[in-house]
Amino acid sequence: MAALAALAVLIGVDACGSTSGRTLAATRIRGRTLTIYASAPLRGRSTVSGEAVIDGAQLALDQVHSRIGEYRIALKVLDDATVARGGWDPGQTTINVRVAVLDPTTIGYVGDFNSGASAISIPPLNRAGIPQVSPTSAAVGLTSAALGAQPGEPQKYYPTGIRTFARVVPDDRIQATAQVRVQQELGCVSTFVLNDGEVDGSDAARSFVVAAQAAHLRLAGVGTFVRDATSYKALAKGIAQLAPDCVMIAADTESGAVLLTTDLAAAMPTVKIFGTAGLAESTYANPARGGIPLSVDPRVVLTSPALALNEYPPSARSFDAAYTHRFGPPEPDAIFGYEAMNLMLDGVARATDNGTEPALRSRVRRAIFSTDDRRSVIGTYSINGNGDTSLRHYGVYGISGGQLTFREAIDA
Repeated sequence: MAALAALAVLIGVDACGSTSGRTLAATRIRGRTLTIYASAPLRGRSTVSGEAVIDGAQLALDQVHSRIGEYRIALKVLDDATVARGGWDPGQTTINVRVAVLDPTTIGYVGDFNSGASAISIPPLNRAGIPQVSPTSAAVGLTSAALGAQPGEPQKYYPTGIRTFARVVPDDRIQATAQVRVQQELGCVSTFVLNDGEVDGSDAARSFVVAAQAAHLRLAGVGTFVRDATSYKALAKGIAQLAPDCVMIAADTESGAVLLTTDLAAAMPTVKIFGTAGLAESTYANPARGGIPLSVDPRVVLTSPALALNEYPPSARSFDAAYTHRFGPPEPDAIFGYEAMNLMLDGVARATDNGTEPALRSRVRRAIFSTDDRRSVIGTYSINGNGDTSLRHYGVYGISGGQLTFREAIDA
């Protein structure tokens, strides 16, 4: 009966049997076990970042001993990737989110990792009233209709009319500003923009175009590359004929970005290559893990919401030490998995008066969206009514010897 009730919420049917697309369930969780689902790609080239997010979330839960007052907090991990696609898969994401919706003990959802996956998971979670915190999904249209969003965004993601999705990283408008600034600092006059056609890549590219035009950075062209092609030499040759001095790749590593970077570098020996946050991981940077050749390192600059430890509060060093001791050196996104889980746990604690009151999804949602001046490992921030963080800084990274090297933080 509990599963049937959850399914009724999923398809938008209220207790009277009539369809009510704008009804958000209060949904009290019965019993003393509250389940938080966490979703990330655990297969493919971006596995290193997906695992880092999950490990960060697990560390946060372990530090409260999987308990909030009278409640035991259970973490269930969902892999949204498939072998066939080599990364996150829309069909698998759909299957996974149904598992969370149909579980009557679900109190929250940490994810998704990719913005495309979040675009799929937000509506059913919204109908079920399940609060959602993403560690890394940065597409503008998930929360806002600002420049860079697509028609119908963000309203189409929230059938109830009430926001249930929040994130701990700034959206792609902040990344775009950082990209434009660093490109101009490094002498870019004309930039060609490539994206992988995924939601993250397309959104980052659109946001960059808007920011570049505002800053009078000339665009040599904008295009989409074929995911995981066997060669990008013809594409690189065509771009070379336009003579840009810089190329920006808005993509995930699993899209074929390593080969694309290699072919671009060969076709244009002096071009500077910039990449968005989806490339800020070891499987792109380190040739020992399938990354770009060492000879290309000096020409590549990446942006990521992650900063160097000395740019964060002292608590970040404690996180880094605990994470490294248990899992090894963290990928950049690990700290966001940790903070996303901590924000969710904080919401549960505040909504239940530290585990002494009934657990209602609606109260947890309100607690998360009332977050104000939260002191965390990534800095002090608030969550606004759209679900966006007040943080507005981005890190700039070079690559040296196959390792990501922090260069500077840019505040937008």
